[in-house]
Amino acid sequence: MLSIAARMGRVRMIRHFGQVSAIQAGLILAGGLSSHASLGDRVVFSKGSGASLGGEIIALHDHQVAILPEGPMEGLSIGTPVELVFAPSLAPADSWIGRIIDPFGRPLDGRPLAAGGEERGFRTPPPPAALRNRLGVRLDTGLAVFDTILPLVRGQRMGLFAGSGVGKSTLLSSLAKGVSADVVVIALVGERGRELREFVEETLGEEGMARSVVVAATSDQSPLMRRRCAWAAMTVAEHFRDRGQHVLFLADSITRFAEAHREIALAAGESPSYRGFPPSTSHLIMSLAERSGPGPIGSGDITAIFSVLVAGSDMEEPVADILRGVLDGHVVLDRAIAERGRFPAVDVLRSVSRSLPQAASTAENALIARARATLGTYAESELMIRAGLYSQGSDPRVDEAVRLYPALDQFFTHKSPDARQSFALLADALGMPPPRPE
Repeated sequence: MLSIAARMGRVRMIRHFGQVSAIQAGLILAGGLSSHASLGDRVVFSKGSGASLGGEIIALHDHQVAILPEGPMEGLSIGTPVELVFAPSLAPADSWIGRIIDPFGRPLDGRPLAAGGEERGFRTPPPPAALRNRLGVRLDTGLAVFDTILPLVRGQRMGLFAGSGVGKSTLLSSLAKGVSADVVVIALVGERGRELREFVEETLGEEGMARSVVVAATSDQSPLMRRRCAWAAMTVAEHFRDRGQHVLFLADSITRFAEAHREIALAAGESPSYRGFPPSTSHLIMSLAERSGPGPIGSGDITAIFSVLVAGSDMEEPVADILRGVLDGHVVLDRAIAERGRFPAVDVLRSVSRSLPQAASTAENALIARARATLGTYAESELMIRAGLYSQGSDPRVDEAVRLYPALDQFFTHKSPDARQSFALLADALGMPPPRPE
């Protein structure tokens, strides 16, 4: 709860007003604010009858500013008053756990929500590189494939690359419920409105929601809101990190975050140069990713999983290519695997965790290497095997891969309470003894 002093500190003693001078091509030009406004500042239009409309300044000129509105412009006219409210901020609080909020920290679940005592900007710099913690211990996830072949460690940043309808949201909710963390912060960027309640009540459930903060901006909202959603969620995560807590940050999806930025950048006059995306997209994505990861020495960490929508499994599309270069690993979900009913539909050979080999013991790394080699051998000959063109006995390595593949494929569906049991299951699938603790 805010103190009286904190509330008084938020009262603006001087207010700056301008008026609409032109409305064109989705942009609003306003005069009277140029000498006070900065790029990224927020404004509010008074539409009459108590109605208002927010917007963000995306370009500055000598005598007027260009504003992108946060909603429909119906009701605006030349001369409409516009008030400058300066750079938006967020004041996260511990009481936000278990709540659903919008990118401005306003409740979406119909209950009152108190702001915290410290204002934070939406685009804060990451911790100094030389003063950050190192990657931490391996985390139990509840899913055998992530406890073994694709381990997740504290402070790691992973990408989840998938097309639509292959179980991405279900996997994210499983990780939200299963990964060892103090707080989970979930950014739902550009999700369909009807899916928000379903995700919270059914996919995430009471167990997951009890330790989560969900920040949502639906697909019908302006690109300003959708872009700000990811920033707001990261700001909330940083609040808990700075309190010494371990935060699991889940973003769904970075593709919609980048698409929202593209709309804003093109409206501001930036030219599309990277397969339709403006040059600033790279820095946008990388700066968001850098804010996650190990925190400063003496604070907590943000373990992050960023999802990317890849059309047709194209891992070279711009958003996937940019994000993959700044992450500590990536997980690829395959539609063919999903269509035959295996969850999670992880394509293990195309996925990698850069926490290895440090995250596993010598014996565990040997099991992982054996599993990958077996899967690789089977993949090389899969067409011949399925077509009936391979004769048993032609190659001992392929014979072994054919024998072990069904058990390995089944292993990837297992849920497990911890990594030790997961490795025991992997060893059993490979016909090897379980690794002994080192």
